[in-house]
Amino acid sequence: MENNLSNDVIATLEKRLRHISGQIKQNGRKILNNYPITSPQFIALQWLVEEGELTIGELSNKIGLAFSTTTDLVDRMEKNELVVRLKDLNDRRIVRIQVLEKGNSIIKEVIAKRQEFLGEVLESFSEKQTEQLDELLQMLHEEMKHIQQK
Repeated sequence: MENNLSNDVIATLEKRLRHISGQIKQNGRKILNNYPITSPQFIALQWLVEEGELTIGELSNKIGLAFSTTTDLVDRMEKNELVVRLKDLNDRRIVRIQVLEKGNSIIKEVIAKRQEFLGEVLESFSEKQTEQLDELLQMLHEEMKHIQQK
């Protein structure tokens, strides 16, 4: 599907998406102020909850931080009883990170509050508009993943 978007339209879309992302992050940080975790810890916990147990290397790739920085992050999360390191049963050289109940609870509560915020924002949208937005965002996400894999 070929289209001829002008540079102005692309620039406007990029700016809108950047501003939306910034507002979501800002609201997310405000919510996190009530919890004993940092933004990078939240992101790491989210990936672990979504993907299941990951190695430090896998988590490092998901969150886009250096291996050593991710190790420090996991150390702090382990100290705060959010995660635990487990040796792989098949290969003891491999260490996986597992989310503990405290970490799961925090993620569930924070996500619920983030969804509440989005729900408030979407109150002025019709059901059809919300469905269209969801479809378009899904298309955008899939296309981004497709292009990144090239």
